[in-house]
Amino acid sequence: MGEAPLRIVYFGSGEFAVPCLRWLVNSRHEVVRVVTEPDRAAGQEKTALPPPVAAQAAEEGLCVLFCEDVNAPDFVEQIKSLKADLGIVAAFGQELSSSLRSAFFGGCVNIHGSLLPKYRGPDAIAWAILNGEAKTGVTVFWIVDQLYAGPIIVQRETLIGPIETCEELDYRLARIACDAIDAALKALDDNLQFAGEPQEDSQAIEAPKLKESSGYLHFDEPAESIALRCRAMWPWPGGRCLYCSASGQSEKVVIITATPILTKENIAPGTVTPEYTVATAKGALQIHELEVSDKRLLSWETFIKKRHVKPGDRFQAIH
Repeated sequence: MGEAPLRIVYFGSGEFAVPCLRWLVNSRHEVVRVVTEPDRAAGQEKTALPPPVAAQAAEEGLCVLFCEDVNAPDFVEQIKSLKADLGIVAAFGQELSSSLRSAFFGGCVNIHGSLLPKYRGPDAIAWAILNGEAKTGVTVFWIVDQLYAGPIIVQRETLIGPIETCEELDYRLARIACDAIDAALKALDDNLQFAGEPQEDSQAIEAPKLKESSGYLHFDEPAESIALRCRAMWPWPGGRCLYCSASGQSEKVVIITATPILTKENIAPGTVTPEYTVATAKGALQIHELEVSDKRLLSWETFIKKRHVKPGDRFQAIH
C-alpha cells in the first residue's frame, strides 16, 4: 500500500470500540463509514439510546450507518460501492458474512479482548477473570468463517490486577487496543495481504455470552472462586446474593470486590464471622464493596454500619 492511507469502514457498537475509533480518526488513515447497530434501550432505561460508537462518530463528524443486518444483500452492495481497503470490527455484535468481507480489497480484521486462541467469544474479558488468569490482552486477527479463529496479526499482553473488575479491565484493554491496531495497520500498510499467524485450535477456550444466572453466588463454593466471580461479573450481571439479618430482614445485594482469606474456623457457609468476613466452603470472604438494592455503591464498612450487620447474619444464594 505504500504511503497511501487505507480507506477503512469501522464496525462497532460498545464502549470497548470507542478508543480505537478515536485513534483511527487521528491517524493518517481515512474512516469512510462507521457502521453500528440501531439505538436500543439499555438496562432500566425506557428511552432508546445510541450505541457509544455512534455517539463518538457523531462527535467526530463521521458518516454513520445504522444497520440491523449487515449481511443483507442491499447493505453489502452499499459497502462495496465505497471501495474500501479494510473493515475493522470491535465490540460490534453481528457476524460478518464472507460476501460482506469480500467487499473489501484486504478483508476484515477484528479487535478482540483476549489472547487468542484463549477465550473465543463475546464475554472474553469476564471469562479470563473468572478462570483466574494472571494475564490477558488484545488480539487483532483476520475474520474468517469460523468465529474468532482467523490468523493473528498482532497481540498485546497485560497482567490482570489482583482485585481488578471486568469493568476496569475492559477500560484498560480498550486503550491497549489502540496500540494493537496501530501495529496491525503498520503491518497491513506494507502488505494488505499479510497472512498473520494461524491459531492453535487445540489451545482454544470458549467464552460464551453471560446470563443473569452467571452472577449468582453460592457460598458453599471456595472463597477464591466466589471472589473471582464477583470481579468477573461486575457490572453485569453482578455477583448477586441475598443478605439476611438475624432480625429477619433481607435485601438483594451485589458483591463487587472481595478477597479470599485462609481460615480454619468451621462456620456454616454464608455466615458473617466474628471477624466480619463471610464463611465459605473453603476459607472466608473479605468483602470490600457492594451494590445495595437502591443501586448505591457502599464500602463493606459502610454497609456494616448502615445495615447493623452482626456476626451470625447470613449471605445466601438467590434461587
